Parts: sequence; structure tokens; C-alpha cells
Amino acid sequence: MTETPVTHELDQKQIPYTLFTHTGPIHSLEQAAAERNQQPEQVVRSLLFRLAQDDFLMVLVAGPQQIDWKQLRRLLGQSRLTMATAEELHRVTGYEMGAVAPFGLPTPLRILIDQSVLDQAEVSLGSGVRGTAVILKTADLLTALAGVEVVSLG
Repeated sequence: MTETPVTHELDQKQIPYTLFTHTGPIHSLEQAAAERNQQPEQVVRSLLFRLAQDDFLMVLVAGPQQIDWKQLRRLLGQSRLTMATAEELHRVTGYEMGAVAPFGLPTPLRILIDQSVLDQAEVSLGSGVRGTAVILKTADLLTALAGVEVVSLG
């Protein structure tokens, strides 16, 4: 595989990255990190939250980092929010769980990036296709996500 929806957008933005293909199924964050020769904190999870009927938000967080829901609700001024279902995730992003990324989305989404991601010099994230990931410098991720909101949700 040489191109995914994510690599297509990164190529258009002239952002350097490496496309990594796993040799078999991934069963854990730790396994994904080890196969990519990274620490779990370098694996970025792209989480989709539903704020209202057709209002979604993506949060990028470092691997094992947990999101403080109360803090996220306060930040967004929301009394209630939920994780998107697998069906909503696919409908909104075009990706299935395990392949989600903030690039190559069918429609623009508000994206927040947790400070935990910026603590790493290099990160990896979904490529849009299960079993593959893109590895890139954190500075390049920020460049590619021009204007992304940096928050602390840990």
C-alpha cells in the first residue's frame, strides 16, 4: 500500500511522514507502539465525541493518556457528551476504529490536541486504513493541523 486518505492529504500539504505497515493484527496500544519502535505515549489516539445530534469533535491524545471528561465538558461548555458509536465514527470520519486520523476527513471537524501529544518529538497515528500508521515529527503534525486548539485534558 502506498497511499491512504491520510497520506494523500499529508502529501498535498507537503508534510514529511513514514507509512508503517504492521505484519499482522494489532491487539493493543503497547503492541502497536513496539512494532513501530515507539513508546505507547507516541501513539496518538484520535477520539470522536458526539456533542449533539450531528455535532462532533475530535480529540487527539497520547496513547495511554486518559481524558478528564469533566474538564472536556467544561472546556466545551457542554453538560453532556458521549463517545461516538462505531457507526457514527465511520459515518463522520469515513474510517473504522483503529484507523482514525484527523486527516482525509469527508467534512471538516473541530479538532483539539491534548498537550500530552506535544510532549513527544515523534508520533504515529492512524492512516485511514487498518494495519497501517503514519509516523511523523510532532512539529510536522502541528503544521499539518494548522490552527488546531491545544488543550490539557489529562
